Amino acid sequence: MYTALKTGGRAREFEEAVEWLVSAGMLNRAYNISKAEHPLPAFDKLDCFKLYMLDTGLLKYMAGVDNKGIILSSDFQFKGQLAENYVLQQLQNAEGLNVSPRYYADKTGEIDFILQKGMEIIPVEVKAGKEKNAASFKKFIAKNNPEIAIRFSEMGYVKDGAVTNVPLYLADRLYDLI
Repeated sequence: MYTALKTGGRAREFEEAVEWLVSAGMLNRAYNISKAEHPLPAFDKLDCFKLYMLDTGLLKYMAGVDNKGIILSSDFQFKGQLAENYVLQQLQNAEGLNVSPRYYADKTGEIDFILQKGMEIIPVEVKAGKEKNAASFKKFIAKNNPEIAIRFSEMGYVKDGAVTNVPLYLADRLYDLI
């Protein structure tokens, strides 16, 4: 949303700067996809994407977040964004990733990340705490019936049908676990 950067902001004002930051490796881009099907890049909405910082520590610092807020406060509002940025950062560097992570959003909800492993499409939900409530994730799984679905959270490693909960600290080892 370019209007969040500047009132009345348009893509043409910021696209060169965004491209430069992505090319320089300072930002990671995740495209929204119109369909969660193989091959993911074929369904990229090139005008709809999210940007993530190269490093979650830098994001935390730039946002002015104190470590006590993250560690001691379970209702810390920025915790979810930090967790999502952290997971993307780890997935970008994980072995076994065929293409960069995407995300899926439509009128009914959003899936944090969509991964492709071979021909398999894997939905990913990121939770900063131990909560399991993720209506969009559950609806996506019911509709698309993936063989594997991943939830990253503070909970331990738990497999429940197609959904595997992976602790946040193991995000970089995802492909060893599935």
